[in-house]
Amino acid sequence: MINTDPNHKHTYDAQGNMTCCTLEEKIDANTGTPHSHVEAKQIPEFEKESAWKEYLPAIISFIVLISGIVLDNFIKPEFFKKYVRLIWYIVAYLPVGIPVIKDAVTSIAKGSFFSEFFLMSIATIGAFFIGEYSEGVAVMLFYAVGELFQSAAVKRAKRSIKSLLDVRPDTVSVIRNGVATSISPSEVKIDETIQVKPGEKVALDGELISEVSSFNTAALTGESKPDTKRKGEQVLAGMINLNTVSEIKVTALFKDSKLSRILELVQEATARKAPTQLFISKFAKIYTPIVVFLAVGICLLPALFVSNYVFNDWLYRALVFLVISCPCALVISIPLGYFGGIGLASRNGILFKGSNYLDVMTKIDTVVMDKTGTLTKGVFKVQQIVPVGINEKELLKLTAAIESKSTHPIALAIVKQAGELLKGVEVQNVEEISGHGLKGTIEGKEVLAGNLKLLKKFNITYDTAVENIIETIVVVAVNGKYAGYITIADEIKDDAKQAIADLQLLKQKIVMLSGDKQSVVDKVAKELNIVNAYGNLLPEDKVNKVQSLKDENRTIAFVGDGVNDAPVIALADAGIAMGGLGSDATIETADVVIQNDMPSKIVTSIKIGKVTRKIVWQNIIMAMGVKIIVLALGAGGIATLWEAVFADVGVALLAILNAVRIQTKKFS
Repeated sequence: MINTDPNHKHTYDAQGNMTCCTLEEKIDANTGTPHSHVEAKQIPEFEKESAWKEYLPAIISFIVLISGIVLDNFIKPEFFKKYVRLIWYIVAYLPVGIPVIKDAVTSIAKGSFFSEFFLMSIATIGAFFIGEYSEGVAVMLFYAVGELFQSAAVKRAKRSIKSLLDVRPDTVSVIRNGVATSISPSEVKIDETIQVKPGEKVALDGELISEVSSFNTAALTGESKPDTKRKGEQVLAGMINLNTVSEIKVTALFKDSKLSRILELVQEATARKAPTQLFISKFAKIYTPIVVFLAVGICLLPALFVSNYVFNDWLYRALVFLVISCPCALVISIPLGYFGGIGLASRNGILFKGSNYLDVMTKIDTVVMDKTGTLTKGVFKVQQIVPVGINEKELLKLTAAIESKSTHPIALAIVKQAGELLKGVEVQNVEEISGHGLKGTIEGKEVLAGNLKLLKKFNITYDTAVENIIETIVVVAVNGKYAGYITIADEIKDDAKQAIADLQLLKQKIVMLSGDKQSVVDKVAKELNIVNAYGNLLPEDKVNKVQSLKDENRTIAFVGDGVNDAPVIALADAGIAMGGLGSDATIETADVVIQNDMPSKIVTSIKIGKVTRKIVWQNIIMAMGVKIIVLALGAGGIATLWEAVFADVGVALLAILNAVRIQTKKFS
């Protein structure tokens, strides 16, 4: 289906994807926003005007058609029937017929001879040839009405996605030379300070400078619950400031903000098609030429076998056959169904990077999860500082200094605890030893900070009693000597236990993998009722565990948030990233992104995949079933063009309405 917006000159394909514009143009076109922000539920004036122009041809055609039918039945003079009738119905035909004929010619020029536009064109022109003017107009009119329904459904699906996501303000108040100046967010540089008033949207990712502030995160997470941030914590573009004037230090450029990346992911999602979509596209390419040749056979072959053969009668049957056989219901409703699934997921704070992943989620039988940041909050707090051979402040300072070069939640907790102790401390020659920890030089001292495997790797002796500590610990060595440890505690997420229980109800095998020590992993696994839990794993060990599960012919979803989870996410059949705390590499690698970091959304994503697939297959079965029945009736001369129109367009409309139904589903 092709539809061109006269205001923006954007062209949409059958899936509602833009085919002739840049990413920035797509964003604005898809929101229905003329390069400016529009609140959700608000419809711009230009869009209303555009909709009116879009419906006008069908309205004109309908009025002229009905007038013609009335004249046919109630005006007797031969003058009308002889001289005016043909012209009258041509006038009714042209508003809806010209766009389709133009599309047919364009398709033929591009090498796609047997398109649905071609079917509609030859069927309606053929009807005029045999004098069935009103039926020819009706076929094209109802086809146009189907197009309008499809266009409206696609726009609704796009709006449902974009109203949640495209909440980027046009201007931002940046403080320069002590004065707040209003400029475009794209002009703000990293480390500049922006001011956000109550009720305003945050335009850029940054770090809160103010002591405390509350934000509505619905645009990013699908949840409208206020999120209180404290000084030094991360604030993301798209959040709405709820109470006090807040100052934020910018940490990412406008184009690099998480919200901008989310918008790109949504745009790209419609381009990645599910196997069912790809099958229907291939099917239509084979099916349509077969139908055309069958129609030619229905028209001409009876001349060899039927004694009282009348060309016009058999041509009429062939035209009926053509109209019924048009694959509109399939071509429209299936992509629309998947698009609706993506929209529904977006409203629930879940981003599918393509409709193919909706299909994959229906086949998942094993969910493998990282522990920290996935099942636990990843918000660590220092519990104990136990120095050996040095004082407590020195141990904390050295550990925090080297951990400041890491983005791991444990490292952030230690850095936060150190606070002012880090002032003026320089770290040199930092080396990350994957799965072990960090090595670097601080004030001329060689410092190691990480897990017990790190000390073993460098043959450093330590008090073996630390091996019995259940909590997460960071052990430290200075100049080749054991210098003590710091314990850190994490909390299990509020919905983690229910999420695991719900996944088990869906007959999913649950596996938890972690780089943390086994005692900590066992404690979390026991609380969450997870049987298969493995700790002390390096990134490559996680990859091996997932590969061994794949070797058992299991379909795996892996859920993680850290940089070290990216390889496993890439290996899994469905990689799921926790988008709030997740690293950029993990989010980029993942197939599905959960924006509010809630494990319960894993269950929701599986359910959305299943609902989408169910409705898509309902449409396939309904469309094919009705078409086969009416095709047989048409070939046998029982069905007329009127029945053909209602069979084809009626099924298409039912399929569209069924597909739109996806967007009304609610999940707790």
